[in-house]
Amino acid sequence: MFVNQIYDMTEGMKDFGFRDQIQRAAVSVMNNIAEGFDYGSDSMFIKYLDISKASCGEVKSMLYLAQDRKFCSQEKAAELREKAKSISSGIQALIKYLKNKKE
Repeated sequence: MFVNQIYDMTEGMKDFGFRDQIQRAAVSVMNNIAEGFDYGSDSMFIKYLDISKASCGEVKSMLYLAQDRKFCSQEKAAELREKAKSISSGIQALIKYLKNKKE
């Protein structure tokens, strides 16, 4: 799972601020999907999906910094950015579906 991969990448990292921020952003992706779903209305679900998608963008951004700071390899950062991009695309597709369902 994506969140576990972020945790694995940051295990033992001494830059606690960076580690905590990227972990929080990754957890935010999944938690906002769950929280929005539990609201029971499409409009609230869409709102939380938007937040989740933004958190995905934050993780992608931080992965560039992780690569630059040599917290992980270029290959690992690229792999995780690609997963974040895929998750973000899936979230966007769900948002589109929910918006079209209303019409």
